[in-house]
Amino acid sequence: MFNIAQNDTKRDCLHAVVNESLTLLGLLLLPFLEGVITVIDLWPDKWPLTIQLLLAIVIADTGITLMHYASHHYSILWRFHAVHHSVKRMYGFNGLMKHPIHQLLETGAGVIPLLLIGVSVDILAVLAVAVVIQLLLQHSNVNYFYRPFHRILALNVVHRLHHLNTKEGNVNFGLFTTLMDRVLGSARIELRDRISMSDIGIATQPNYPVNYLEQLTQPFAREGALDS
Repeated sequence: MFNIAQNDTKRDCLHAVVNESLTLLGLLLLPFLEGVITVIDLWPDKWPLTIQLLLAIVIADTGITLMHYASHHYSILWRFHAVHHSVKRMYGFNGLMKHPIHQLLETGAGVIPLLLIGVSVDILAVLAVAVVIQLLLQHSNVNYFYRPFHRILALNVVHRLHHLNTKEGNVNFGLFTTLMDRVLGSARIELRDRISMSDIGIATQPNYPVNYLEQLTQPFAREGALDS
């Protein structure tokens, strides 16, 4: 059982509203960036939309996974990523609970490579929707049919292992797939029978701030860089 409200609903709604508003703002700015920062126009814009989206997902997933991985290995990045791991329960809104600066870092890691090769704004808009849906599903506590897809896709049963509050949680960094985790050697697909609320969070910071504004300022505090 790991979805019991911890007086966190309003805070999580604030995270979601702020972060998704920033996503919408980014989408509004994309037309001004389209083509401007393209280094080499390699994007296959004649391909079917579905295939273009799948390609965009794979490329974005690579960048996001690498940034996520780095955020667990470099204290300056962990300061901002820790907000996401401070949760006391697992449910869909956890996926949208991020420090805005870390969301910007992950988004940049996923989107900039696509812009450099000439991806269209339309594809990025659909990708943004796919990312939000995946974040909600990946952090949900809903049981759904997953075998054998959890070996390739970063489903919720796989991602829960990443939120364990021990070193055992330094696995499964992927957003959409487990492909980069396999390259990094951080893939773990052997599932645990049971995960409780006491198994998640940040072991080194059990009293991490729960207030929204305090979570925004915590990365700048002296103790904000404790190990993941």
